[in-house]
Amino acid sequence: MSGQMNITILGIESSCDDTSAAVIENGYLLSNRIANQQVHKEYGGVVPELASRAHQQNIVPVVDAAIKEAGKTRASINAIAYTRGPGLMGALLVGSSFAKGLALALDVPLIDVNHLHAHILSVFIARNENDRHFPGFPFLCLLVSGGHTQLVVMKNHLEMEIIGQTIDDAAGEAFDKCAKVMGMPYPGGPLIDQYAAQGNPRAYHFARARIKGLDFSFSGLKTSFLYFLRDKSHLDKNFITENRNDLCASIQDAIIDSLMQKLTRAARDTGIRDIAIAGGVSANSGLRETARRLGSRKNWRIFIPEIQFATDNAAMIAITGYYKFLGGQFSSQQITPVARFNHL
Repeated sequence: MSGQMNITILGIESSCDDTSAAVIENGYLLSNRIANQQVHKEYGGVVPELASRAHQQNIVPVVDAAIKEAGKTRASINAIAYTRGPGLMGALLVGSSFAKGLALALDVPLIDVNHLHAHILSVFIARNENDRHFPGFPFLCLLVSGGHTQLVVMKNHLEMEIIGQTIDDAAGEAFDKCAKVMGMPYPGGPLIDQYAAQGNPRAYHFARARIKGLDFSFSGLKTSFLYFLRDKSHLDKNFITENRNDLCASIQDAIIDSLMQKLTRAARDTGIRDIAIAGGVSANSGLRETARRLGSRKNWRIFIPEIQFATDNAAMIAITGYYKFLGGQFSSQQITPVARFNHL
């Protein structure tokens, strides 16, 4: 971009249990550092108080490492983007407070980012010109994460419309809860993915919800899985252990099938052929493979972020911050984090 000012955005993500910082310059990723928290595994889920403390310990070294890896200095940063929500309030407060303090110290603008919006824009993360493989507008995004399952039409980088969403549990929640009833440690979703690769997806059939329109429901599927395991285990206490691969493959197939049915309908209703799949569950290998197969059959162009950008990361916060910077969408020091958003 000769003759133009370089736009360097520092992104900070702290919505749950990963502390992450990334630097994007002129739309290209220079660094993305993540500090994971292992402490939650022994508790079977994220403990908010422990997450907040770990963020406080990690945020300074992680931000420092991201800036150094990018080959930048603090003085070269043009704006700081941070996750405003949704997420754990204590965790969000650590990231937002740090971002506000650093923005004041550097005298640069702040950009608040909706975590879900950032997941969608993760498909625009590129390291260089050759890495650019982006959907055209409007595109349809299936957003699947631990807490959200939505179908979103993206009209441009900053304007979107939700056309379908879950009326109860999210797909990621269904994965984790089904893993838990099989006795798997947290987080269970990735483990189901691993075992499913060795199993038969047609071994067992679990009822799919019949919901009108483009909305999803996973609570019935989860309940039928629970009752099925209870009944089988009553007859054979080793049933889960002996059939784990097939159980994982079958429940994964049921969840993916529910997602693909609605995605197919949304693509048909909107006439959109550029399809993105984003959010933490987009890291699931079964979902990625099924979406690509369906896409080639339906003549869709499929866009799925790299695994490292599918789960929580600051690169997606920074790229969203970059587009908001271009759109002049800055935030004040006064706004506070939001644990739950009712809209994107």
